[in-house]
Amino acid sequence: MIMALDLGDARTGVAFSDPMELLPGRAYTVAEHNKERLLATLCQTIRQEGPRRVVVGLPTNMDGTEGPKAVAAREFADALARQSGASVELWDERMTSVMANRILSDAGKKRQKQRQRVDAVAATLILQSYLDSGRAKRS
Repeated sequence: MIMALDLGDARTGVAFSDPMELLPGRAYTVAEHNKERLLATLCQTIRQEGPRRVVVGLPTNMDGTEGPKAVAAREFADALARQSGASVELWDERMTSVMANRILSDAGKKRQKQRQRVDAVAATLILQSYLDSGRAKRS
C-alpha cells in the first residue's frame, strides 16, 4: 500500500492505495496547523497502516522551480522519514489543488464543503499520478 500526502497550512490530505497499488482508495483530511502535532499524527497513522511508501506532494512552481513551500515540504518529508522510519518520496503536485477544486465544483459541492475536502482530493490526485507513473512497481 502507498500513502500520499498533500501538505497544507491548516489541513493535510491523506490518501491510500489499494493493497495491489493499482488504484487510490480511501482519503481524508487531517485538520492540524501545528507541524509537530501533524508529524506525530502521521507517524501514528504510518505505524497503524504500514504503507510500503509515503509520497509527499512537492509544490513546485509552474516553471519547475522551487519556492518556500517546496523547501518546507522537503523538510517535513525528511522529518517524517526520520521519525516514522518509513520510505518517503517527494512527488510533483503541480495543479493538483486546482484540479481538486474543479472536480469538487463539477460534483456540485458547496464552497465550504469543498474547502473541507479539497486536500483529500488533492492527495488522491498525487497518489494517482504516482501510481500511473509506474514508479511504485519499479521501486
